[in-house]
Amino acid sequence: MAGSVPGVPSDQNAPACPTCDQPLTGLAMALFKRDDDGERTCRAVWGCALGHVWWQWADRARLPLEPCPRPDLFT
Repeated sequence: MAGSVPGVPSDQNAPACPTCDQPLTGLAMALFKRDDDGERTCRAVWGCALGHVWWQWADRARLPLEPCPRPDLFT
């Protein structure tokens, strides 16, 4: 996709912010070890214009967004 940045979630199908309903923009991908299955996988990090930062497991995109515990690392 033209204009995409490797390692950053695509804004093409971006969800809306659960707090303010503003469109979310992909901020980063962060590698973590998942507690429930021990897999190392990425979290897609999303942010809105009002400063709310959310994330979700990149391979489980149908699950709800979760508030990012360290938004300062991505803004």
